[in-house]
Amino acid sequence: MNQPLNLENIAIQLESGNLRDRLLGLASLRNVPPEDAVPLIKKVLNDQSLQVRSMAIFALGIKPTEESYPLLVNLLENDPDYGVRADAAGALGYLEDIRAFEPLVRAFYEDTDWLVRFSAAVSLGNLKDIRARDVLLAALDSNEVILHQAAIAAIGEIKDVESIDQILRFAQAEDWLVRQRLAEALGHLGTQKSLSALNYLAKDSHPQVSEAAKISLERLEQAGLKS
Repeated sequence: MNQPLNLENIAIQLESGNLRDRLLGLASLRNVPPEDAVPLIKKVLNDQSLQVRSMAIFALGIKPTEESYPLLVNLLENDPDYGVRADAAGALGYLEDIRAFEPLVRAFYEDTDWLVRFSAAVSLGNLKDIRARDVLLAALDSNEVILHQAAIAAIGEIKDVESIDQILRFAQAEDWLVRQRLAEALGHLGTQKSLSALNYLAKDSHPQVSEAAKISLERLEQAGLKS
């Protein structure tokens, strides 16, 4: 008998004029089933607080119902706030609904904000669909270093072995996070080229890069790949 009372209390919190109440209300939806949570999340999808909106959008991504996908696509395609569009792109990745492939590709090519394009590239990796290859290769040619990070990670996620030469050119990238993403991605691409590059990255001057390379080497060796 407690569940309806809890939902009623959460609804009251979400309708409160107090920002802290609304944030607490969203946080308490964590253990609520998606079909009960989504109608409550919708109450604050257009909240005046960007913090509340961001949290609500994230919640939609981890509460899959029939409504979650169209709500997120609408936000991605139509919201005037780039932060909201980026959150929606990210949440579509969490949702792991393959229908999101086309909207995410469009967002990558058409949105003018780098944060939205970054989130779209990351989420294309989450979908683990090899069709994302062309988009991710385009991201590698971007002037934005953060897009290089996202694309390299996503190429690893979709296990795109054919693109290994394109990502290996970042083995000496100035940004250590790019090199770290490369070391992590190579752990998903079981080829001799991956092993050679990882042995090189294992000697990287940045400890997080070398550590990531060593972990990826162990993963490939456990999978039976020997140098």
